[in-house]
Amino acid sequence: MIAYEISKPGDVLNHLTKLGADRSGAQIMAQKADMIFLKIKDLKTPAVNILKQDALSVGAELAVPSGVILCEKERYDCLLFGTKRQLARLAKKEKAQPFGLKNIASILESLLNSKSFELKIMGVINANSDSFYSGSRFLGSEAVAKIEQMIEDGAKIIDIGAVSSRPGSKAVSEDEELARVQDILQAIKEQKLYEKADFSIDSYTPKVIDLALKSGFKIVNDITGARDGEVVKLAVEYGAKLCIMHMQGSPENMQKNPHYEDVVSEVDDFFKKQIAKCEALGLGRDDIILDVGIGFGKTLEHNLALLKSHRHFTRFGCELLIGASRKSMIDMITPTPTQERLPGTLIIHTKAVERGASIVRCHDVKEHYQAFKVLEKL
Repeated sequence: MIAYEISKPGDVLNHLTKLGADRSGAQIMAQKADMIFLKIKDLKTPAVNILKQDALSVGAELAVPSGVILCEKERYDCLLFGTKRQLARLAKKEKAQPFGLKNIASILESLLNSKSFELKIMGVINANSDSFYSGSRFLGSEAVAKIEQMIEDGAKIIDIGAVSSRPGSKAVSEDEELARVQDILQAIKEQKLYEKADFSIDSYTPKVIDLALKSGFKIVNDITGARDGEVVKLAVEYGAKLCIMHMQGSPENMQKNPHYEDVVSEVDDFFKKQIAKCEALGLGRDDIILDVGIGFGKTLEHNLALLKSHRHFTRFGCELLIGASRKSMIDMITPTPTQERLPGTLIIHTKAVERGASIVRCHDVKEHYQAFKVLEKL
């Protein structure tokens, strides 16, 4: 006789199938193996006590501070956890409860019903001379050659930008940005490279975005997070997808003492508002991609918190993009020059994929392709 632990909840269904368990029963049992943890902030005290009892009634749990039962404060933070099946039952109960618990039910349902997307590697091409990683800088024919190599190596998306967004970088004129990128856009259009992969324009300048979309691009990667309604309208006009990234401040000042009360909840609020804005302008949720903006107005602790809670953002039903390739957070954890940060990049991106990311923006396509093929088997 031998017994061993199954380390990944997602593998339980495979084991149940191999055992010959009833198919419908296997689906129910597999849900019992997958736990969800939900941090709840500033919940009214009566709601905490109601949620505690309702959670226990379905077999879940709500961890609360001491003093809740005596209503010593008006609001409390708490931690809800249970299996998917338990929390689905709890969500139904909370729909009928007051004190903001209907909102908790809505969040639970959105997490439990989040979509799955195909994993895609996005290769990075920087048509400038000052991006933080020199290995991503390509101009003219060199850029086209690198694009073709990235596609061969496994990239499904190519992201092209002409303005550096590294910390401390300064904006350039619209005409300068256009001059840097227009030859590459023309080559992509003339050679119909857009038939081999999807192309993304890393820009928030309407004039540049318009030319890119006319050249066959299908994605707008907007680091300003759809703050300019004209960018949203262009995406709608051309039937393109729009990536909304969170950034506190601007590239020039974003790393000067970034501060959040709770970075996960504040990024969540930002996405909620920007998605509503995009939908009001005619952009469907299926055409919205979300990016928490690793390194854009965040300390190491902020970046780690967002990565650890990355799955939370699947609740919006949008694809999630992760872009931590060779970034300085790796150097903050273990001092490493930019050229040697590939191992740390692969770890961060692998964990992000396990937590809901489906688009991985990276400089090293071939290495990521290999890593994700191995991850798929594991």
